[in-house]
Amino acid sequence: MIKKQNKTILIAIDIGNTSMSVGIFLGRRFVKKTRIPTVSKEQKIYTRLSRLLKPYICCDIKVIISSVVPCVTKNVKHIFTDKFKLRPIIVGKHVKAPIKNLYKTPAQVGQDRLVNAFACKQIYGSPAIIIDFGTATTFDYVNKRGEYEGGIITPGVEITINSLAENTALLPKIKLKKPQNLIGKDTSDSIRSGVLNGLACMCDGLIEKIKKDRKSSPIVVATGGLARVFCHYSKHINKVDQDLTLKGLYLIFSKKSTLPLDI
Repeated sequence: MIKKQNKTILIAIDIGNTSMSVGIFLGRRFVKKTRIPTVSKEQKIYTRLSRLLKPYICCDIKVIISSVVPCVTKNVKHIFTDKFKLRPIIVGKHVKAPIKNLYKTPAQVGQDRLVNAFACKQIYGSPAIIIDFGTATTFDYVNKRGEYEGGIITPGVEITINSLAENTALLPKIKLKKPQNLIGKDTSDSIRSGVLNGLACMCDGLIEKIKKDRKSSPIVVATGGLARVFCHYSKHINKVDQDLTLKGLYLIFSKKSTLPLDI
């Protein structure tokens, strides 16, 4: 029989439409992160998680999950309960993000957006705009009272690239990288410039509109896989935190437990 150590390991999982981010918090430290494609079969997810958890199998392991893909949530939960004999905490079901939600229909807000809003309020303060560069690009606003007011949803980078390729006869599907020029000299570079510069201008324009509409000067925090790319094209992004959702899950778990906070 393996003797458990006293160290608490928190496995934080954010299941998005394209990929799931898995972070490991060892006591006070964020020690490891990986991404698993959301479309992966259950056995592949189990294999990846097994490798990730192997060094910590003797520790006291806790699991918290936020998700916008219910069928994958079910599979991941089954893996932890059946294979690892662990009972994960599901945000939205077992625990709520501790932030006042002013959405007209609160249940319509994705759990990841509420987790981000809570994390941003705790780490960076408010008022704040959180931009998440994921499958969709979302803008969420936290007012000066620390309340989640709502947001804006636009097509994300991958949706834009795929849509151009799938709905036109001659435009190729491109790999996203820095365009050589603002005015593209070939089709691929023209698309790259349009996607990066176009979405960055949209971001800056929406940030300016939100500031004017709310009559505030919020901090602007970017997260998601492409946040570091877009921060070089946007003039209004103040902070980049690609692990904001995972940190938010840590913070939520910390509020309902005695796990120390140091992120």
